Amino acid sequence: MKYIFFTIFMNLLPQYAGRSLSRDDSYLKTFEDIKNEIAGYTDIAKAIIDLAVHGKAQNRSYERLAVFTDTIGPRLSGSKNLDAAIKYMFSALQEDGLENVHLEPVKIPHWERGEEFAMMLEPRNHSIAMLGLGNSVATPLEGITAEVIVVASFDELHQRAREAKGKIVVYNEPFTSYGETVRYRSQGAVEAAKVGAVASLIRSVASFSINSPHTGWQNYQPDVPQIPTACISVEDAEMMSRMYLRGTKIIVHLQMGAKTYPDSPSFNTVAEIVGSKYPEQVVLVSGHLDSWDVGQGAMDDGGGAFISWEALSLVKDLGLRPKRTLRLVLWTAEEQGGVGAKQYYQLHKENISNFDIVMESDEGTFNPSGLGFTGSAKARDIVKQIMTLLQPINVTDVYDYADGTDIDYWMQDGVPGASLRDDLSKYFWFHHSQGDTMTVQDPKQMNLCAAVWTVVSYVIADMEEMLPR
Repeated sequence: MKYIFFTIFMNLLPQYAGRSLSRDDSYLKTFEDIKNEIAGYTDIAKAIIDLAVHGKAQNRSYERLAVFTDTIGPRLSGSKNLDAAIKYMFSALQEDGLENVHLEPVKIPHWERGEEFAMMLEPRNHSIAMLGLGNSVATPLEGITAEVIVVASFDELHQRAREAKGKIVVYNEPFTSYGETVRYRSQGAVEAAKVGAVASLIRSVASFSINSPHTGWQNYQPDVPQIPTACISVEDAEMMSRMYLRGTKIIVHLQMGAKTYPDSPSFNTVAEIVGSKYPEQVVLVSGHLDSWDVGQGAMDDGGGAFISWEALSLVKDLGLRPKRTLRLVLWTAEEQGGVGAKQYYQLHKENISNFDIVMESDEGTFNPSGLGFTGSAKARDIVKQIMTLLQPINVTDVYDYADGTDIDYWMQDGVPGASLRDDLSKYFWFHHSQGDTMTVQDPKQMNLCAAVWTVVSYVIADMEEMLPR
């Protein structure tokens, strides 16, 4: 009888790998046990914070990012610059002594803006600050010259649909929030084409402007004509709106040489610190390596990518090896809708039960305030407790919902997710514009972000149990 029980017990063990057994057969520790376990990481958390913020590693993520962005520049999907960036990071991660550094092949969009300009011809000559939107078609070689209609919303456009035919639609939509306002960038061309417009110019999705256009991806619909589309500066959109409301006739000439090529080969870049006890289980930290073709892509998302690299570097430097594998993924083609991340998910989703948490930093690395978290109530309570370890730097808040295009696929399937929350007050000043350069970044703020990212990822990777789903 003892032998039969022993045999059954041994057969069940793999099923509960990574989880502690208890007498009530719940296979979960009490929350008090978990709090005590997390409290046991206080000294390690302090060591991580000290190394990142005050020690030899201070400013390292900033300095690494500065060399990278100054050397490579912007990294548009399908570009030679993105290829160079991936090769650069592959070598850098190997030189850093990380484990299992490798590239995972994917196919990504390849669009180029070409030569482009917009000129107001009436009521006066004025060069319009513009950037073509990703995936836009080109104008004819001779360009498009047409009268302008200015609207403040899709509702206004549809109400005045008859007036829009044959014209260039200028959207002067007010900025409320990025999530709300970005639909004008992504859907503006489609809605304009539905009413017979020949092109669309969208006020940049920005909370502040110094005549700076902000680009981004936009989408066409299969059953709607494809018309050229670009973003223009807040100042030019407001000027044309004022003119239009006075009854002034506005004529604009638009020239765009955009071209879409067949999808290009690319890679997600991966490095690890292999787990000591449950190496098949994964805590994933990430940022995206691609950017738009303006500025340097330092903020979006160089900072997020480099604090994710820094998390593994800090763990390695302290001689730590968590129970689970700590995996860094630098995504490719996030700006085109998480293209590289979707293919990574399709490749690895058969092992979804082994993904403990997926983390992405893609909203700046300014002064951090905490984490956005998506997961069960029990998992949230655990994460809140882990965040108390960051009291020395006063970053302890846990917010509803994690944001991250590249981790959405996993969170939709029930994997807990986390995103860095930081001071976004100036983020959309620079987002997708020529202003996204190293000048935006602050080394001390990046140190704090790296400390947060490292403490959270390490503790989750080293706890005896995975986060409850």
